[in-house]
Amino acid sequence: MTVKPIISAYRRMIRDLEFDVAELAPVTYVMAREAGIPLIAIPVFINRKFHHSDIVCGPKSGIRAPKDLEGKEVGVRAFSVSTGVWGRGLLAEQYGVDIESITWVVDDDDHIQGKEPANQRRVTDDRSLESLLLADELGAAFSGNAGTGRAGAPREGWTETAPADTEEAASYPLFPDAKVLERDWFLRTGVYPLHSVIVIRSELAERAPELPTELYAALVRSKQKYLAEDPTWAQQPRLARQAAQVGGDPVPYGAEPNQPSIDALVRYSAEQGLISNRPTALFAPGDYPVG
Repeated sequence: MTVKPIISAYRRMIRDLEFDVAELAPVTYVMAREAGIPLIAIPVFINRKFHHSDIVCGPKSGIRAPKDLEGKEVGVRAFSVSTGVWGRGLLAEQYGVDIESITWVVDDDDHIQGKEPANQRRVTDDRSLESLLLADELGAAFSGNAGTGRAGAPREGWTETAPADTEEAASYPLFPDAKVLERDWFLRTGVYPLHSVIVIRSELAERAPELPTELYAALVRSKQKYLAEDPTWAQQPRLARQAAQVGGDPVPYGAEPNQPSIDALVRYSAEQGLISNRPTALFAPGDYPVG
């Protein structure tokens, strides 16, 4: 089943368990495990993205370095959106930014509500984060799906609300040399930010214990079939660029090659108050060779 935008499927899966198997935001998933929502994952992460390039500054904000964000208002679609969690973790851990001093301005709900921090403010006048940023009412914001590229809750046609190029040019990146910094971060830490984990309704995995292994194997075969026809990811330019950044597979499957990223995601989620403890049994019992 195709759901547009895919973020709507995340919400439908979390709130209504609408699908047997679905893609889900990884931060939402670790929150779901702690909340007791009956979902279990397999270690397939079908999307990755570095985030240095996702933070843009208001035209007259005067922000030149990460520490300049302290005391400012920064836009993000929802506090628990994975890009925001990765970005805040990066700012705090790598650049010493006091993320508690920042007011996080949101214009949408979290998939799992009830974990909103005290330093969050909700937009109440229907203006987009992009318009607030360009009016210098925000010091900075996350771009794309996580912020300025969309307005309000996910809905059909949501992608059509992306700002025009002329408006986008009015803001500027916090990290002009983002690609260099992303490569450096990866080489130093092994962290390659995860997005879009595959989850199964727990009752199905319990009823058929072989299901997680079989589903994982099917997805690995699908990936291998694709690579047999396009071994350099030429038909997927974004993945081709990421393959060059990481010097290998841009979407490795399995727990082992993703462990540094899994650990960082859980750590950042806990540090930002989205979970209390590291969830136990993040993945369904099964056989998951690197794929």
